[in-house]
Amino acid sequence: MTTVLIVDDPPMQRLGFRMLLEGTPGMTPVGEASHGAEAVRLAAELHPDVALMDIRMPGMDGLEATRRIVAAGGRTRVLIVTTFDLDEYAHDGLRAGASGFLLKDARPEEIIAGIQAVATGDAVVAPRLTRRLLDAYAHQVLAPTDTSAAGDPRVARLSDREREVLVAVGRGWTNAEIAGHFVLSESTVKKHVGRVLSKIGARDRVQAVIVAYDAGLVRAKP
Repeated sequence: MTTVLIVDDPPMQRLGFRMLLEGTPGMTPVGEASHGAEAVRLAAELHPDVALMDIRMPGMDGLEATRRIVAAGGRTRVLIVTTFDLDEYAHDGLRAGASGFLLKDARPEEIIAGIQAVATGDAVVAPRLTRRLLDAYAHQVLAPTDTSAAGDPRVARLSDREREVLVAVGRGWTNAEIAGHFVLSESTVKKHVGRVLSKIGARDRVQAVIVAYDAGLVRAKP
C-alpha cells in the first residue's frame, strides 16, 4: 500500500486528491496539511511514502517544507504539484530535493502514475516532459555554474560510458533512446543509470538532469 500525505491549502483541492487516492487500489491518503509547517510535522509523524506538495501556501510554503522533509532523511519523497506555466518555482522545488513535479491540470491517471513512480524511487517528470521543461526554462532558471565538467567532483567519479549516459539523461532521453543510440540493451542502460545516480548522489533522473546542467555537460536552448 502506497501512503500519501496531501499538502494543499484549498480544502476542495485536498478533497479531490483524497477522493482520487481512495478510489485507487493500492493507494491511501494518510493525512492532509494546509500549509508547509503542518506538512513537515505530519511527514515526521506519519512517515508517508509520498507527500503530494503544493508550492504556494500561507505561512511556510511548499519549497521550504520540501527542504525540511528531505533534509530529515526519512522515507518520504516529495512530488510537487503546481501550475508550471504560471509558476517557475518548480525548479526550486527540484533543488530542494523533490523527486519531480506535475501540473495541477494533469489527468487523474497521470497523477496516480506520478505518485507510483515517486514511491518506487523514480522521477515523476517523464524524460520527454523533462526535455520540454528544460528547453523552455533552463536558460532562465538553470543557468550553468562556473564549475566545469572536468572540475566537478561528481562527474569526475564517472567512467566514460557513465558520463555519456549522464549527458543523455540530461538531454531527456528515455532508456530506450539511450539503448538505441549506444547499441545497448535496456537492462544494461538501467544499470548504467543506477550507477550514475549513485556516484553523483542524485535521488532520481530529475536530480541527475540538474547535475548535468550544473556541470555544463548539457546546455539549454537559448
